Amino acid sequence: MSESISKKTERIYDVFIAGGGVNGTGVARDAAGRGYTVCLCEMNDFASGTSSNSTKLIHGGLRYLEYYKFRLVQESLKEREVLLKMAPHIIWPMRFILPHSKGMRPAWLLRLGLALYDHLGFRKILPGTSHVKLNNSEFGLPLKSNFKFGYEYSDCWVDDSRLVILNAIDASSKGANIQNYCKVINVEKSNSLWSITTKDSIDGRENVIKAKCFVNASGPWVDNVLQDSFSKKNSNHVRLVRGSHIVVKKIFNHDRSYICQNEDGRIFFIIPYEDKFTLIGTTDIDHDQSVNEVEISEKEKKYICDSANTYLNAEIKLKDIVWSYSGVRPLYDDGASMAQEATRDYVIKTSREDSALMINIFGGKITTYRRLSESILEHIEEFLGKRGNLWTEKSSLPGGDIAVDGQIDLNNKLHMKYPFLTEETIKRLARSYGTLSFEIFSDSNSIESLGKNFGSGLYEKEVKYLIIKEWSRTSDDILFRRSKLGLSFSKEEIKRLDQYLDDFFKTKKSNSNNNKLTSNIAETA
Repeated sequence: MSESISKKTERIYDVFIAGGGVNGTGVARDAAGRGYTVCLCEMNDFASGTSSNSTKLIHGGLRYLEYYKFRLVQESLKEREVLLKMAPHIIWPMRFILPHSKGMRPAWLLRLGLALYDHLGFRKILPGTSHVKLNNSEFGLPLKSNFKFGYEYSDCWVDDSRLVILNAIDASSKGANIQNYCKVINVEKSNSLWSITTKDSIDGRENVIKAKCFVNASGPWVDNVLQDSFSKKNSNHVRLVRGSHIVVKKIFNHDRSYICQNEDGRIFFIIPYEDKFTLIGTTDIDHDQSVNEVEISEKEKKYICDSANTYLNAEIKLKDIVWSYSGVRPLYDDGASMAQEATRDYVIKTSREDSALMINIFGGKITTYRRLSESILEHIEEFLGKRGNLWTEKSSLPGGDIAVDGQIDLNNKLHMKYPFLTEETIKRLARSYGTLSFEIFSDSNSIESLGKNFGSGLYEKEVKYLIIKEWSRTSDDILFRRSKLGLSFSKEEIKRLDQYLDDFFKTKKSNSNNNKLTSNIAETA
């Protein structure tokens, strides 16, 4: 765990980053790995905004070909396998079935688009496109009878919020000062440096940090930071587009996903989710409310259900929804007339003010976060001088030091080491932490040695790890961003976890001196 910010008031950082989503933590990791001193502040929890509310895909963006975004698609396709090798515990290959029927895009156009999709990215690991018969097939069984054939192609699935936290962990291990629940409230120029005032979102403490470069990676809040902290009026660079998803109980048993086309031309996905559920979405709607108020509407829920029901045999009703979520995509406002046509590409704007560098990030998508980070580092290198070489492409994220097809082997090793854990828990651990699982449970030799059981295979030992190593403070942090156990937790189990966390932090605070909470947790856990 990095040092608390209060210990660093006298230090001048090379790079300060506002925003703890995938872009912010990606930049922090890359910069720290090259030898720059880095401080990152996130006003809420890491990945609590857009980065945990995606469709959870590492993909080229098949539909972007219709808008002639060939460079974006090619960069994204190349990144699929780079990221897959970086983090095969939280990213894995997924096959997508594109059902076809009359009234859709013509078959020849789909074949052409998929052929282009196959070859633009120079894939080496993922299999290519194939024709699939849906009648009399397990893949066609969930679908209506008019879908007799389709196409199958490859992309990847990602645990999006864990991708963010693993970047933060690696950045911290390389010396970056990482802090969540810490909001930037004012930024001024002071002797050719940025003087950044931050406020702890929980206890209200304020602190001043000095840095040579300021990176605004605050996603949907990028314009808010410019207006509120920099007093830059009329900063309207992003178009806020809401994407909503629903989760229902598992509706088919195979491991394929479906990519479907709505009558209005929008694309949506039907994806196996967390073994017991099915994820359906997304929408593309301009978000006209506050960026702090993001919630799926009843109209969106009905739209997603109706869309799925045009494809599925089993009707999905509003009462079948067990969970839903919405995220706001901070798309760069390129003047596109429709939300789904707005560019998903990232835009970087830089400026120098009295020898201090300002970098603003607009837009982007989770698939290209690593390449975006490299682009940001080019500007930082130009300003501060080169400290290190490109390095992330061949790297592994924490816990990802396994082969792309190494999940089964890892599961077996975990089972041998911890035979008292259920297969379901072992699978979750392997897919969340990879080889870090051995660090979490160390030499534990029985269920009793894991401490309190909060439910669904979550024990006190893992909770303490999430507090100490992954900055968790609330039950939402643990149940919906560090994991998705909230889908199976009862209200009573959540209440018990809340009480444990409240007692834990109260005890540690009472034992701390000068608010050195983090170091005391590490010493006493």
